[in-house]
Amino acid sequence: MPQNVPSFDELLDSAQYSALHLEMRDHYGVDEERYVVEAWRKEGALPAYGSDYWRPWVSLVERTVARGVSVRRARIVSEPVTDYIRFEHAITPANIRAGEHVRWLPRRRASDLALPGNDFWLIDDRIVRFNLFSGNGAAIEPDASEDPAVIKLCADAFTAIWERATPHEEYSIR
Repeated sequence: MPQNVPSFDELLDSAQYSALHLEMRDHYGVDEERYVVEAWRKEGALPAYGSDYWRPWVSLVERTVARGVSVRRARIVSEPVTDYIRFEHAITPANIRAGEHVRWLPRRRASDLALPGNDFWLIDDRIVRFNLFSGNGAAIEPDASEDPAVIKLCADAFTAIWERATPHEEYSIR
């Protein structure tokens, strides 16, 4: 395990051909999103593409994609979906506009897949960063691994999910 877990900027800036992200939680309680999620719940308001909310992420993804790196995000979700997943679905067009490819997989269709225990980013099949969360969805210290067996588990899981998942444009929230 690397002693220093790379930041998202370091991780994506180091990518040469592939950045894969798997999300498996039905709720995230990340501090940076609290006010945006609350505004969406109360008023249906979504942050503008050029807003302070999106600017750091959009810039990072755009420069990553501009180098020819494929950025793919897969989400495993319970159905019916939570309000938080409704929010994620509503803001996903900004991820796509930045250059990400996004797919959704209902949890009931993932039962026979071998999955890692945590969300992750896999960069170029060489390093995996696990995003760790507390029980209430708050981000806690991440972990990382360069262990070939861990990387293979994550790569195989992502491939299996991606093949089954529905592209964002075709996935409707019920």
